[in-house]
Amino acid sequence: MTILGTTRALDDTRGAVRVEDVFDTDIDDLWAACTEPERLARWIAEVSGDLREGGTAHAVFTSTWTGAVTIEVCEAPRHLLLTTAPGTDEEGQVEAWLTPEGDRTRLVVEERGLPVGALHFYGAGWQVHLEDLARSLATGGSAHPGGWSSEEAAPEWHARWQELTPAYEAAPQG
Repeated sequence: MTILGTTRALDDTRGAVRVEDVFDTDIDDLWAACTEPERLARWIAEVSGDLREGGTAHAVFTSTWTGAVTIEVCEAPRHLLLTTAPGTDEEGQVEAWLTPEGDRTRLVVEERGLPVGALHFYGAGWQVHLEDLARSLATGGSAHPGGWSSEEAAPEWHARWQELTPAYEAAPQG
């Protein structure tokens, strides 16, 4: 089983997950998939609200996480920094970097501020999100053919997450 991510402790209670993959599309198309609401809804989340740098949006992820997201940095088409659950005890950051590699593009995503004891769950989740992104790009449509609702994550997403979680739990932290 290929693992796309690593986990590491930042301190005694909080940690980070970093996943990366190379996608068969150019940087502008991948940036659009990572920032345009209709494209995001195909693979990771429904978003609404103030979708500009400094703005706050509401996100509903296929992984079932729901909450506020502040857009801290939006430097098209290479860098995005979000604060999740701003102003709460669960506040964290999600950062993405896009780098062209010929006619393909590398995407690196790092989420920080996660509970150390649950990093393997988040690592598996982010890998499923990137796998869904690849499927969405390949098909030009939804990674989840049956769709998903805000009340329940797609069954395919959950099954793949369950499959990957033990591998992330067994992997050494970086």
